[in-house]
Amino acid sequence: MSEEKKDPLDRMVEAYETMLERVDALLKKAEGSTLPNLRQSIDSAREKAVELDELSREEADKIAQYLERDMADAASFMARTGKEFRDWMRFEAELIEGRLLELFIGVADRTVVELEQLAERAREASTYHTGELTGPGVLVCTQCGKEMHLRKPGHITPCDGCGGVSFRREHDGEEGG
Repeated sequence: MSEEKKDPLDRMVEAYETMLERVDALLKKAEGSTLPNLRQSIDSAREKAVELDELSREEADKIAQYLERDMADAASFMARTGKEFRDWMRFEAELIEGRLLELFIGVADRTVVELEQLAERAREASTYHTGELTGPGVLVCTQCGKEMHLRKPGHITPCDGCGGVSFRREHDGEEGG
């Protein structure tokens, strides 16, 4: 019996969502004891994906980096502006699958303190590139300024306007990201 082959990009997007679910579950489990540790939760989710042979080590490392980057960027925005996670996405939350929205909000809300520390690193490396995975939100081409609206986790494609391969998040009320 042969298993139907999944498109490699779809498989990586599914892995991003699965790792986000695992991070959320680990953080919920840690609630009430010590300060939830996002890095440890992401590391555990990465190891689980490798252990279950869902991803290669390299794939799991990439997805973990993407998750950490997205959560750090969201936390940086919330800490800096006092706005909510929904404002970070820059479009109606109803357009995002309810389960994904709850996962992102849950992880962001429970780890804001730790994410503020990660946000410092994210400011240094907050460029998004074609081929990487990212969560929902709006990316802006660094070459031409055209916005790319992502309603669910997915691969970053070249800019529709100029073919650019480098993006940044731009949030309402911020100039220049």
